[in-house]
Amino acid sequence: NIDLRIFPKVWAHGFAVEKRDDGEIRRSLQFFDAAGEAVHKVHLKPASNLYAYQKLVASLESSNQEPTVAILPSAAEGGGEGQASVASIDDLRDRWSRLTDVHQFFGMLKTLKLSRREAVRMVGQDYAWLLDNDAVSAMFHHAAAGGMPIMCFVGNRGCIQIHSGPIRSVKPMGPWINVLDETFHLHLRADHIHEVWAVRKPTKDGHVTSLEAYDADGAMIIQFFGKRHEGEGEREDWRFLAENLPRIPSPTAA
Repeated sequence: NIDLRIFPKVWAHGFAVEKRDDGEIRRSLQFFDAAGEAVHKVHLKPASNLYAYQKLVASLESSNQEPTVAILPSAAEGGGEGQASVASIDDLRDRWSRLTDVHQFFGMLKTLKLSRREAVRMVGQDYAWLLDNDAVSAMFHHAAAGGMPIMCFVGNRGCIQIHSGPIRSVKPMGPWINVLDETFHLHLRADHIHEVWAVRKPTKDGHVTSLEAYDADGAMIIQFFGKRHEGEGEREDWRFLAENLPRIPSPTAA
């Protein structure tokens, strides 16, 4: 249920970690970027092959076991916001309208020197509209109730995790929205969500709609699509859900 997109150049430090918890030893492999930010973790489960794990750790153990590592300054937060883009709304809308694949979106942002959030704020409500922050929770509950297969993207500079499939067990707990399925767990801090946008992008297979949650710095926390494969149109049930989640007026949208 989980696909990974890994960017090895970002990975700088790796550790085999053992932690005692209620008399048990919990083992994991934990990886960090050059600034010390976590990029990925792999935890052993009770059924995991401990011998294979120990053999792997021994084969990769570094000769340098100093208790400290050199840390570099962190990359800027907010996905590049505030880098003095001179992009006009007309230019953005023209380039946006000519997209034929969702993977062209990042290149468009790079060319225009815009962050993702800056672009959705600028482009206009026919392509992006602001939703109530509770829209993410509402989407989870509707998708679970209808057995709708969705795609969840959670990432950082070094790794993107992608869940594809239905969700079933949605459990709110305090500020957390939890998905606790047998083969998929997700824990989302709803109180860290600053803005939620529904975003429509043209493709050669028709437009596709994403749900995107951003923090106060403009960094994307999580992104959702209806599950689809290359060459397929968007699911009608997902499109209907995304277009009918609670909206709020957007004074920043054109």
